[in-house]
Amino acid sequence: MISEKDKMIAGKMYKASDMELVKERVSAHSKAQEFNRVETDQERKKIIKELFGSAGENITVEATFRLDYGYNIHVGEDFYANFNCVFLDVCPITIGKNAMLGPGVNLVTGEHPLKATERNSGYEFGRPITIGDNCWIGTNATIIGGVTLGDNVVVAAGSVVTKSFSDNVIIGGVPAKIIKVIDNDC
Repeated sequence: MISEKDKMIAGKMYKASDMELVKERVSAHSKAQEFNRVETDQERKKIIKELFGSAGENITVEATFRLDYGYNIHVGEDFYANFNCVFLDVCPITIGKNAMLGPGVNLVTGEHPLKATERNSGYEFGRPITIGDNCWIGTNATIIGGVTLGDNVVVAAGSVVTKSFSDNVIIGGVPAKIIKVIDNDC
């Protein structure tokens, strides 16, 4: 029989009130609170390495930081997340190398059914987020589940990214759209 956790990670409908998932969220939230209290970058890095599913050696995450589980978060080398970022990782969040996130960035993989009766049942689902190498996500941007951003993408501050975009573009707005193609020959 497939567990609620396995269903969650696979993006299938799952029961968020499942005791295994509740315990894992409580544990991750406790670790995140510890992270937000410690004073040195070295202490924060140690906690993030324990929380994340995988991370490069050269990473910085500023406090405060919030997450659901942590083990579904994978970041590459030279990763930087500024203050007040939120990663709701019911499904995998995968970020390439040399990525920068501005203050208040939200990466939200969890979703709820549209029909009220289904939503009220306590079941939910998620979709993964994948962000390529050399990306810069601006202040207070939100990226929802199911989005893939290619390499060298810049997301303008305050944008809401609801669909995927290929390499070398600047996107912005609500919902985000292509503002400019980046010429990497410059």
